[in-house]
Amino acid sequence: MELYTGRPADEKGRLERELRVYNYLDKLGIEYKRVDHESATTMEACLEVDKALGTLMCKNLFLCNRQKTRFYLLLMPGDKKFKTKELSSQIGSARLSFADADDMLKYLDIEPGAVSVMGLMNDKDKAVTLLIDEDVMTGEYIGCHPCVCTSSMKIKTSDIMDKFLPATGHDKQIVHLVGED
Repeated sequence: MELYTGRPADEKGRLERELRVYNYLDKLGIEYKRVDHESATTMEACLEVDKALGTLMCKNLFLCNRQKTRFYLLLMPGDKKFKTKELSSQIGSARLSFADADDMLKYLDIEPGAVSVMGLMNDKDKAVTLLIDEDVMTGEYIGCHPCVCTSSMKIKTSDIMDKFLPATGHDKQIVHLVGED
């Protein structure tokens, strides 16, 4: 895997949703490093990507309440276990589950395996609440997909927090996840 700075020189064969991410980041003046790779839809598949990028990929979970009236995007360290009960109590939700692929496409224009904070740029109605584990905030970089699972990026955490999120109009809620039994 080769590490690139910025958008692909050759955009042929790339999906529109991926190119929109690069356009958005470029418009905001956010720098990023990027690698292209085979489809990486699990944290295990991202291990090689982590090495190439020199950072840990975030685990990105798209969640909803039982009634499907509230949707959440959770960013957490890839090596931490997700415990629904632990998160539910912090955000005041009775029960959380993984949202459907249809809702993922509807709100974030992302398909399963490519969930990313970058999808918030597509959430024009602010239907998705961003939840970030406090440990993600301590890292210099956030590793994420550009709305496709065949490319990955590393972006300074400060650029995500101070430039990207304000541009999308999304706030963040910091959560504390232990992830242990």
